[in-house]
Amino acid sequence: MTLLRTVARPMLASMFLYGGTMALRNAPAMAPKAQPLADKLQKVIPSADAVTLTRVNAAVHVAAGLSLATGHFPRASALAIAATMPATTATGHQFWKETDPDARRNQTIHFMKNVSMTGGLLLSALDPDPHKKWIGARAKKKVAAAGHAIADQVDELRS
Repeated sequence: MTLLRTVARPMLASMFLYGGTMALRNAPAMAPKAQPLADKLQKVIPSADAVTLTRVNAAVHVAAGLSLATGHFPRASALAIAATMPATTATGHQFWKETDPDARRNQTIHFMKNVSMTGGLLLSALDPDPHKKWIGARAKKKVAAAGHAIADQVDELRS
């Protein structure tokens, strides 16, 4: 694993580990924001309730966050967290419903932060091979190998 990935993955995972832990500890207090989603889901899953949804979302963030931070199944864990983000963001940071300008600004910041982190997760999920060196190092190695191959061919033609 490259140094960049070794440092970046725990940085990206840190907010999900912290937020997931806090949500697990405070699920009943956080559940009212998830209630509208729970009401919709109860039509399909009758046992779905807001506290359980909050805990499941938090557990995904903690488990996948740990996996991402440690580099175990990094693409799958990034994708798992990214899959939860639209619901988390839309239910938790409804800035459009805020009437107080300061609260609206705060919720807008958190909404955009979540959108940005989702972009980072998607980039992590699309990382072609997390165990390969950075693309610049790989390109340099390929160019050097091609140069040696051309030199070998030129030497063969001369002899």
